[in-house]
Amino acid sequence: METRKSNTNQRENRQVDINQSSPEILTNSIYTPAFLREYIGSLMRVEFLIGTNNLVDRIGILQDVGASYILLRSFENDSLVYCDIYSIKFVTISTTGWY
Repeated sequence: METRKSNTNQRENRQVDINQSSPEILTNSIYTPAFLREYIGSLMRVEFLIGTNNLVDRIGILQDVGASYILLRSFENDSLVYCDIYSIKFVTISTTGWY
């Protein structure tokens, strides 16, 4: 519970504040960026389509979501992975907790 609270504080300190005047793509959950923003702090597996038939996956904690990207905190070396949102095909979101 404490971890989720600290993650909420992190989101409040972001440079880009999301409010009613923000673009709809970031506020309306029918769009992928707004939907994913609801899961910041969650463990997830994201699968990307590279080329015409090559799926690559990344597992990490969702750190941030922009209009055209997501940031995942990698488990392998605690680095940030910048991911193109337009090549995402599948997202598996952990329901066991927040980090």
